[in-house]
Amino acid sequence: MAGEAVPEGPRSRPGAPPRQSPAAFEALYRRLRDRATSDVRGAVATITPEHVKAATNEIRTGRTVTLAAPIETRPSPDNPEPAAHRLTGPSRNEVHAHGLHFALDHFEMNVHGNADSHLDALCHVVYDGTLHGGVDAATLTPEGAVALSVDSVRNGIVGRGVLLDIPRLRGVPWLEPGDHVTADDLSAAERSQRVEVGEGDLLFVRVGHRLRRTELGPWDAATSRAGLHPTAMEFLADRHVALLGGDGNNDTAPSITDGVDFPVHVLGVHALGLYLLDYLRFEGLVPLCEEAGRWSFFCVVAPLRLSRATGSPVNPIAVL
Repeated sequence: MAGEAVPEGPRSRPGAPPRQSPAAFEALYRRLRDRATSDVRGAVATITPEHVKAATNEIRTGRTVTLAAPIETRPSPDNPEPAAHRLTGPSRNEVHAHGLHFALDHFEMNVHGNADSHLDALCHVVYDGTLHGGVDAATLTPEGAVALSVDSVRNGIVGRGVLLDIPRLRGVPWLEPGDHVTADDLSAAERSQRVEVGEGDLLFVRVGHRLRRTELGPWDAATSRAGLHPTAMEFLADRHVALLGGDGNNDTAPSITDGVDFPVHVLGVHALGLYLLDYLRFEGLVPLCEEAGRWSFFCVVAPLRLSRATGSPVNPIAVL
């Protein structure tokens, strides 16, 4: 009715952080690069067999849940080039024919899109002519990546997963596009959820991207999305995490870093040697964590065996 106040729904924190100058970003990049492991496997080298064995103690109920979103085959504002899937068999004549026939599939996919869950390999980010660890970017050839490809983690990434739910911390269903997760947010989420991120952990950060997309519909996530503030990457370096996964791109758009559109990717993949998992889905995991009263779990990440690829579709499995 006219004159009545319309109640507002929950909102993320107002205001935008100040822009990050090239000099400030470069100083942060150098600090993180100097703290990275020298192991060619990158940050996953922090996951020892002892870490994996200890992570099995996270299994209490044996319940499993996927952290991936369904692969989409219809165009949308955030997925103009969706995956293509068609059956190549059986033929029309074989459908009702006598004897044995097979149903066959053909898939095509733009791995590094803004909708499908995928893993970024250490060769994915080129910065100042190099890859992670100073590897020459010329190792990226038309035939594929000669170094640091997805094949480096062909045996999987297995360990203790930890989910930090930032919308839950702030009392909102999701962070609005353009909002940032800070290091203080990550620390506060630890305290609120009574969990601590440790060395070798697989860290997952929820911003609510998937829930917002489900409730409001897809939008152009390439230009507008919530993600981590670049300085939040120091939290990951301090904790010596092995991997970062998010339900968005992990990077906020638009970027606040002058001259760098994907600062978290540069700091994470290129400087720290972190494999990144983009556009995951946590809506199946959150209720299980809430029911169990804990936010850590055993986790298995298994990319496809693509010998020279810069990324892979991925279906991480959490076991509680």
